[in-house]
Amino acid sequence: MRARSTIRKRRTEAGIALLIAIFVLLLISVVAIALIVSSGTESALAGNYRSSTAAYYAALSGLEEARGRLLSKNPSSFKNTAVGFLPPSGTTLPIGAVAYVLNPGPAESSATLLTTYPDTQYDTEFGPGALAGATVTTTNSVWNRSPLDSLNVPGPLYKWVRINAVSEKSLNIDVDADALADSVTPLYYDGTRFSNSSSAGPQVLEITSFATLPNGSQKILQYLAAPVPINLTFNAALTLDGTNVQFSVPTASNFWVRGDDSYGVGSCSPGSSTVTAVGYTSDSPDPSRSNILNAIPSGPPPVGNPDRRSHYTNGNPALDPNVGLIGVQTNMQTVGGLNSLVQDITQAADIIITPTPDATGLGTATEYDLPAAMSPSNPMTIVVNGNLNLMGWQQNTGYGLLLVTGELTYDPDSSWRGIVMVIGVGKMSNSHGTDGEIDGAVFLAKTVDTSPSPYVPLSPPSSTPGSAFFNFSPVQSPAGIYYSSCWIKASMPTANYKILAFHEISQ
Repeated sequence: MRARSTIRKRRTEAGIALLIAIFVLLLISVVAIALIVSSGTESALAGNYRSSTAAYYAALSGLEEARGRLLSKNPSSFKNTAVGFLPPSGTTLPIGAVAYVLNPGPAESSATLLTTYPDTQYDTEFGPGALAGATVTTTNSVWNRSPLDSLNVPGPLYKWVRINAVSEKSLNIDVDADALADSVTPLYYDGTRFSNSSSAGPQVLEITSFATLPNGSQKILQYLAAPVPINLTFNAALTLDGTNVQFSVPTASNFWVRGDDSYGVGSCSPGSSTVTAVGYTSDSPDPSRSNILNAIPSGPPPVGNPDRRSHYTNGNPALDPNVGLIGVQTNMQTVGGLNSLVQDITQAADIIITPTPDATGLGTATEYDLPAAMSPSNPMTIVVNGNLNLMGWQQNTGYGLLLVTGELTYDPDSSWRGIVMVIGVGKMSNSHGTDGEIDGAVFLAKTVDTSPSPYVPLSPPSSTPGSAFFNFSPVQSPAGIYYSSCWIKASMPTANYKILAFHEISQ
């Protein structure tokens, strides 16, 4: 009986190993399938990430090209390569003006690029039909211009970059704190926040870039950017910065220095505020004021001496001659600060002229070294590392910021629209002239010791600048120096375009 029971028990357990083996194989298969699915998912995610990243950087390259080409000092700047693409420097880009940088591929055409890859984002911001009613200008990317277009090197795969003005309404932000994002006035940046006032600072521009890859991946990136001008504030039409400054002026009836705002540029109109006509920055124990006042012709006695005190004015006759102690910004108060300012302007310059040095360490440039590209719509920042003699520049006009580190010998038959700074030797003089004038501001500061040869910087850097010298002494002289906030603004050099906001637009 016991044997039969054992046999029967063994028969009931037969096949259990097979079931266990099948279960283990099934478990292994499930794990293997899960691993395969997981690997495929990770590969797909990695592929999507690669495509998304490639599209991101393609769009970013478009943003950076446009931001870089907004700088006038860039050889490929829009100002240099695409006249009319954007308004002249100092002029507001109006709402409804849209500028596209086009970057067609080898088999594409600029003429059809915006049709093939339409810009639907603009209407999202500015309202339905806004783009159809906009004024559109276009230019090619650097990858479709010489010399890059002749290279057998593929460029970034962005298709277009749009540059336009923005407003409260387009950005949906309340700038003027009236609880409504309804203003359609272009926005400006005061260094801290947006403003609807053009006097607050430079205009805010929107830069939008669209990129697409052959696999269909697309990306839209956007900057809000504003130019960062080098900080230059002038509290006088003519500023003599330093101790015991020297001043020698003509007796001519047509020579004026005026601190009341004059002359508009483009959309900029003169303001109602005034500055001092002739300002000095140090009066301990007031030799600067004495030097200036003693040089101004003041009428009898002696009999016959002309009275020109009213020619140094800010529009208020009760203050004539309008000469006074003024403040200057921090980096204009010391030798070290002025030297740093010279470096900053040099880095932002459109052209740097360095004549062959002489025994003083400074060579002399002439009017033939100045760029011919200067114009009212193209003011330039020009730095002369040395002296500049313009005595042969009769009846010509310069535009922009002129910085001279040596002596500036000015031809009063010529004119300048913008800013004239003589920082270094700090001397500006002439020897003849009739009817030229300077509209903007003139600033002189002495930061080098001119007694040794070659000249050496004044030290220590924390010291006050030396004795600047304005010497327009002949009987005949130019029409003078007229303060113009508009020309100062138009001539302000730009160090960079600051990114105020950056975001990716979902599609």
